Amino acid sequence: MAPHTIVLVHGFWVTPRSWEHWITHYESKGHRVIAPGYPGFEVEVEALNEDPKPVELLTIPGIVEHLESVIRELDAPPIIIGHSAGGCFTQILLDHGFGACGVALNSAPTEGVPVVPVTQVKSFLEVLKNPANRHKAVRYDFEHWNYAFTGTFPEKEARALYERYAVPVSGSILFESALANLTPGKQGGWADYHNDNRAPLLFVAGSEDKIMPPKVQWSNAAHYKAPNTLTEVVEFGSKPHLLPAAPGWEEIADYVLAWAVRNART
Repeated sequence: MAPHTIVLVHGFWVTPRSWEHWITHYESKGHRVIAPGYPGFEVEVEALNEDPKPVELLTIPGIVEHLESVIRELDAPPIIIGHSAGGCFTQILLDHGFGACGVALNSAPTEGVPVVPVTQVKSFLEVLKNPANRHKAVRYDFEHWNYAFTGTFPEKEARALYERYAVPVSGSILFESALANLTPGKQGGWADYHNDNRAPLLFVAGSEDKIMPPKVQWSNAAHYKAPNTLTEVVEFGSKPHLLPAAPGWEEIADYVLAWAVRNART
């Protein structure tokens, strides 16, 4: 397998640290791996928990613009792999003409996907139940984070991952995302589902994901209507939302990389 440049895009509630295993795994195979943080996420997890101001300042356009600036500096279009909100940003980047192909793991949907499972509502309720959170960075306690991210993990392992990865989430972005389907019209999470020039895209669903269950992935994928684009979905059983750290993550990492290399535009 020829070396490729791989860009890993993290989701909300975590930082690029959540990709630590995938980075070393792909680098050991000879690939160049870049895992950019959101604007202001140049600091470590512990610093963001101490001072969450960078989380409060986040906007979806600002995140996308930052990711585009990183990719513009590369010599060739990379393979883009995004998790959770990073999956949504991966879709937007592909729509904007970036990337040789994209993979969206347990992806947050782009605008216009109406599926809202009960488990997703429960996962977000800690933020959305209080309107005052709209202008705050909200940190989940272990109980809520475990429900949303690591529900299939042994508690000891889940607690260790919570301490290592968890950071506050932007209340303003969650409120914006929750209201997007009520006020549609090319907002931050918008992608052109009829873009015939979009690079190939694979959705990966974990069957035990509570935040973005498989039905969200299948619905998001079904919105893409351009006849000359490749959009596929694969589902892995017994996997929760935190796919980059789930037991058996190596199988997922190898599967998506093989798919990406096979389908990447040259």
